[in-house]
Amino acid sequence: MTRLQISAELSYRLPAPCTILVQVSAAATAEQRLDQALITVGPAPDQTIIAAQDHIGTRLWTTQQEALSVSYRAQVTIDRGNPDFSALPATPLPDLPGEAVPYLFSSPYCSAYAFDQLVADKFADLGGGPLVAALSEHIGQVMTYGSDSDNAHTNAEQSYQARKGVCRDYAHILIGMARTANIPARFVSTYAPDVTPQDFHAVAEVFLDGGWHLVDPTGMAQPSDMAVIGIGRDATDVSFLTGFGSLEMVEQQVRVSRA
Repeated sequence: MTRLQISAELSYRLPAPCTILVQVSAAATAEQRLDQALITVGPAPDQTIIAAQDHIGTRLWTTQQEALSVSYRAQVTIDRGNPDFSALPATPLPDLPGEAVPYLFSSPYCSAYAFDQLVADKFADLGGGPLVAALSEHIGQVMTYGSDSDNAHTNAEQSYQARKGVCRDYAHILIGMARTANIPARFVSTYAPDVTPQDFHAVAEVFLDGGWHLVDPTGMAQPSDMAVIGIGRDATDVSFLTGFGSLEMVEQQVRVSRA
């Protein structure tokens, strides 16, 4: 069992009034408990909280005029182990539950077909958990962590070709490769204490042997230390902040430590 102390501070300038969707709150699930949680937005107190994707976590709507500030504080207790998924079988497609089926298909950043040739050539003799473990190891070996430019619009194939990216790119690549092999895979936004530099952290989650399993191809976080914020097809669905209008970031700080 792990207890995390979490804080996130976001500050933006708004050239014009803007409606914004925020997703920074850790989710309350069977595997993690919110012992304390407080989110404030401003300067205007306007906010509406709604369910997030697949009802895992929440999103917050707010409309602000000239600036936006978001402050989040939480203490989360995580009761999730680190099971070895590498020997688990794939779930036969006809046995997949309805919740898993959408994560077989292409999404804006993760084509289900971009890695067909690579997976067929390099990993033809593997399937299920052994394949996912090999794919994750491969990504860690060929990719360099970091970014020289704004890669917010880079898809999984482009990131893999560049051989460089941040956690969202690593997650997108693993998701695309898993979908190529007909393994449902989704994007998960998390908080984790050993992420360097400290920030929101993205990992993948794959459906094997009838259940979902968190996988971090960057190697910086273990499932037992991850506080899940939300899930989605890719980063499109789990952005910590989406502005329906113009925004200019002033400051962003995330701090996660073991309590």
